[in-house]
Amino acid sequence: MQGDNAMGNSGPQEPTDSRPARDAGAARGATASGYPPQRTVHTATAMDATVPSLRFMIGLVIAALVVAGLYFGRTLLVPLALAFLLSFVLEPLVAQLKRMGLPRLPSVIAVVMAMLMVLGVGALFVGNEARELSAQLPSYQNTIRKKLRSLRQQLRAPGMFDGAKRTFDIVQREVEAAAPALSGVARAPTVQKVQVQPPVLSPANQLMAALSAVSGPLTQAGLVLVFVIFILLDRVDLRDRLLRLWGGNLHRATDAMDEAGDRITRYLTMQLLVNVTYGIPMAAGLWLIGVPGAVLWGSLAAVMRFVPYLGPFIAAAFPLTLAFAVDPGWDLVLWTLGLIVLLELVSNNVIEPWLYGSSTGLSALSLIVAATFWAALWGPVGLIMSTPLTVCLLVIGRYLPQLAFLEVLLGSRPVLDEPTRIYQRLLAGDAAEAIELSTTRIEALKGAVPAFYGQVGVPVLRMAVGDHAQVATPEHRLRLVEGMDALLDELEEQYPVPDAAAQEPVVCLGGKWEVDLFAARMLAHALSLQHCPALARVEGAMSAEHLDGLDLDAVRVVCVVWLAPEPTAAARHLCRRLKRRWPHVHIVLALWGGVQSQPQDELSAQLGADALALSLEETLAQVAQLQGASVEGAYTPAPIPADDEARLRALQASGVLDSPALQQLCQHTAQRAADIFDVPLAMVSLVDRERQVTLCAHGPLSAGGGQACSAGQGLPRGLSLCGHVVARQRSLVVPDIARDARFAGNPALREQGLRFYAGVPLRDAAGHALGALCLMDTAPRAFDEREKRLLQAMANDLMAGWRDAQAAGGPALPAGQAAPSATVGQVVPQ
Repeated sequence: MQGDNAMGNSGPQEPTDSRPARDAGAARGATASGYPPQRTVHTATAMDATVPSLRFMIGLVIAALVVAGLYFGRTLLVPLALAFLLSFVLEPLVAQLKRMGLPRLPSVIAVVMAMLMVLGVGALFVGNEARELSAQLPSYQNTIRKKLRSLRQQLRAPGMFDGAKRTFDIVQREVEAAAPALSGVARAPTVQKVQVQPPVLSPANQLMAALSAVSGPLTQAGLVLVFVIFILLDRVDLRDRLLRLWGGNLHRATDAMDEAGDRITRYLTMQLLVNVTYGIPMAAGLWLIGVPGAVLWGSLAAVMRFVPYLGPFIAAAFPLTLAFAVDPGWDLVLWTLGLIVLLELVSNNVIEPWLYGSSTGLSALSLIVAATFWAALWGPVGLIMSTPLTVCLLVIGRYLPQLAFLEVLLGSRPVLDEPTRIYQRLLAGDAAEAIELSTTRIEALKGAVPAFYGQVGVPVLRMAVGDHAQVATPEHRLRLVEGMDALLDELEEQYPVPDAAAQEPVVCLGGKWEVDLFAARMLAHALSLQHCPALARVEGAMSAEHLDGLDLDAVRVVCVVWLAPEPTAAARHLCRRLKRRWPHVHIVLALWGGVQSQPQDELSAQLGADALALSLEETLAQVAQLQGASVEGAYTPAPIPADDEARLRALQASGVLDSPALQQLCQHTAQRAADIFDVPLAMVSLVDRERQVTLCAHGPLSAGGGQACSAGQGLPRGLSLCGHVVARQRSLVVPDIARDARFAGNPALREQGLRFYAGVPLRDAAGHALGALCLMDTAPRAFDEREKRLLQAMANDLMAGWRDAQAAGGPALPAGQAAPSATVGQVVPQ
C-alpha cells in the first residue's frame, strides 16, 4: 500500500521553499495591477456565499406575492379555474362532434346546452325529492322525541363515576360558599343578562336579503359559464398563447401541456366514474333497507365525493340522521352505517386504486397539504379544485428546471433510487435497514442476486468512490466499510453457492481500495451462483507483498476489479506482473469505474489483459467464455411460455403468416418506427414454434440485419430476442447487448454486430403475443419509459389496422400512403 502510494506520488515535487517566491510574485502582480489578490479572492468568496441566500430570499418574496395574488384575486381566479377544469371535461365531447362534421361553434353550443340540461334536470329531480321528504318530516317528530328522551334517561342513569362526581360537586359547593366568609368580602350582587332582539324585517327587506344571499353564487356561476364558452371556442389560441408565455424549449412546453391536460382529464373522468360507482349502490342499498329519499342521498353522496376528505362524511350524515328519525329502534341506523362503511371500504381499497392508478402522480401527503392550502385560499371551491390545481404545479415542476423542487415535494415517484437509498442507510450506520432494502430488491428480481449486484451493488460502490475524497469523513468511510461487510455476509448466507464443479476456480481480486475488495466479493458470489466456481482474495490491495502471497498455479482465469476512474496505469503494471509470474493465467480487467473512450479490444491489448469488461454483466460473460463455456451457456435462450400451444393455435388461425394486408401495413410501420426513433433498423417479426419469421424490416443489411432480415429465412427461436418478448408478454429493452450477461454470448447477435434492442409484443384481440415490433442499432443507446409506451402504441395500431383490413377484405393503409412493393423479409434501404 505504501509502495503504491509512493509510486503514485513519484512525480516532480515542488520545493519546500517555493512559498516565498510565490508570495513575492503575487506581491509584484498586486503592485502592477493596483489590487491586492488576497482581497479579491476574499471578496469573490463572500459573494459566492451570499448569492444562494439572496436567491432564497428572492424566491420567498416571489412565493409570498403569488400566494397573496391568489388570495386577493380569488373573485376572478376561482371562476376562471373552474371554467378551465370544466373545459378539460367538455373538450373531448366538442372534439367528437367536430369529427362528426359539425363546426366548432355549434359543437360548443350543443355541448354547453347539454350540460345545462343535465344540471337542470338533476336539480329539478333533487328538488322534488327534497320537497317530498320535507313534507314527511313532521311525521317523524314523535320518533325523534322518544329517542331523545330515551337517550336522556340513559345518560342520567347511575354510572361508574357518578359517586365520585357527586362528591366532587359537594366539595366544590362548600368551597364556594366558604370563600366569601374566609376573605371577608361580601358577595357581589347577581348580574342580570341582557339579550338584544334583532329587528323584524319587512317582506321587502326579507326579499332583498334573500336576493343578496344568492346573488354571489349566481354571479360566480354566470362567470364560469361565460369563461367555459370562450375557453372552448378559443382553445387553440389559448394554447398558443400559453406556449408563447412558457418560452424556451417548444418541445418541453408541448410535453408539459400535453401531460397536464392528460392527467387532469383522466383524473376528472376517473373521479366521475368512482363517484357514480359509489352513488348508485348507495341509493340502491338505502332503498332496500327502507331509508326514505334513497335516490336523493345517493345523488348527494356522488356529488359530495368531489370534495376531498370532508365530502363523504357530510354525505353520510344525512341518511344516518334520517334513519335515526324514521325507525323507533336502532336497526335502521346500524344497517345504514354498515352500508356506508362497506361502500367506503370497497371504493377506497378496490375501485379507486383500480380506476385511478397513477393518474395524478401526487403523493398522499401532498394531497392532504394541497387540500388544506387551497381550502384556506379559496374556501370550499378551492377544496374541490385542490387536486387538479396541484397536478398542474407538479407538471410545471417536472418540466421547468427552476421549479423542480415542486416535483420533489408533490410527486409520488421515489426521489431516491434504490442504490442511493441503500448507500444513505450505510452512511447512517443502519446496516440492518440496508440489508432489508437489499433483500426486498432481490425478491423483486425473483432471487437474481447477480442482477442485484449489477443494478444496485456496483452503483453503491461507485458512489462511495466518488464521495471518498470530496465529502466523506473518516466516520462515514468506517460506517460504509462495516455496513457493506455485513451486507455481503448476509447475502452470501441467505443465497449460498451450489457445490463447486470439477474445474479450476476463478480468482477475483480487488484493485486498490477496500471498495474494490467488496466488488471482488460481489463478482465471486455472482460467478458461483451461475455455476462458475470463484474465490475472492480480500486479504489486501494489489501490492508486491500481496502478489507474492498468491498461489495461481492451478488457476485459469483471474478477474481484477477497479472502481476508481481511469486506472489504466496501475492496471497495465499489474497485468505485466501477473503475466510475468503466471504466464498461463487469463486476465479479465473489470474496470467498473469507467475508462477512456476508445475500443475495448484496443484498450485491453494496451493494458496486457485477455479481456476487458465495463460492467458486472459483461464481466460474467467474459469469464464464461474464457472458462470455455459453450454458446448455450454464454447466453440465455428464449424461453417457451406455459401457454405457448394456445398462442401457436391463435397464430395459425389468425392468418398473419400469409396476409398481404399485414405485410403492407407492417412495412409502413417499420419505416415509420425507424424514422421516429432514429434507428438504422426496425423490424416486424412473428414467432412460430421453431423460428422467428421476419415479415418486414426497414434498414440496410449493414445495420445489423443479417440473417434476421434475410428473405425466406428464419432465425432459430432460441437465438431470437423477439422470442423473449413473446415469452415475457411485455416489452424488452437491452441498452447494450455486449454488456448484458443474458445476451452477450448470443452468436447471432454477435455476428450481426447488434448492440441495442427494443421490442414490444404484437397482440391479437385475445391478448396472445404473436410477434414483436422491434428497433435495433449497432451502437448502445438509452430507451426510456415514454419511448416504450410510444413503440407499444405503434404496435397496437399495427394490429388494429390489420384486423380492420382483414374485416374489410383488403389492405388498409393510412391516408395518402401508397402500398409498398416489399415482399416478406425484404429489407428497404434508407
